[in-house]
Amino acid sequence: MSTQHPVRTAVVTGASSGIGAATARALAAAGYRVICAARRSDRIEALAAEIDGIAVTCDVTADSSVAELVSVVGDRLDVLVNNAGGAYGSDPVAGADLAGWQQMFEVNVLGVVRVSKALLPALRASGEALIVNIGSTAGRTAYAGGGGYAAAKHGLHAVSQTLRLELNGEPIRISEIAPGMVHTEEFSLVRFGDQDKADAVYADVDSPLVAADVAEAVRWIATLPRHVNVDELVLRPVAQAAQHQLHRGPIFDR
Repeated sequence: MSTQHPVRTAVVTGASSGIGAATARALAAAGYRVICAARRSDRIEALAAEIDGIAVTCDVTADSSVAELVSVVGDRLDVLVNNAGGAYGSDPVAGADLAGWQQMFEVNVLGVVRVSKALLPALRASGEALIVNIGSTAGRTAYAGGGGYAAAKHGLHAVSQTLRLELNGEPIRISEIAPGMVHTEEFSLVRFGDQDKADAVYADVDSPLVAADVAEAVRWIATLPRHVNVDELVLRPVAQAAQHQLHRGPIFDR
């Protein structure tokens, strides 16, 4: 008699747009039942219907909201993608909007800790689980005007490293993906609150990364053999040699 294996399940936070939505689609295409978690119910409900997944309205900064996510997940979870995050403003440290800084820490750091802590029992029950934290190259190198976001993503980087140390000896892989410039419809618009300023970020950049590029990296990590851990994966477009060096102008033949 053949033994039926349970359907592998993944949770993607921040799944309402951008990298989160692309990751949910990529994991669904790889055979996962995807639980799409985000604050905007209408968006994740449409996405869940598209990929035959499950929508859970979830704010990663609220204990009660994360508790609801845990109840939907149930006893077993195979993959957790901590994608919910964001940057707010570009003020210098001397003029820091502390409310914006606090919001970035709440989402990018404490939100990841809250969700990971809450879902750890279900991940342990998998027997071969994976946590993927979506960081940023801002978590590796600081830059002027990015103090709050860089500090938060450095914090996420430290959380990822610490969790890997603390779970060593358990069958749970911990990966962090750190993208550079990714052109999504909302990231820079949310950060600057102005469409012209958002568009200027990507002006004349030949082929910045897109959400699907990061999603493909998540899918690749999730489908590696269970003994292979990708500790850190840094992704940048060819046009971006470093956080502080970006080529604007043509690179590729058309």
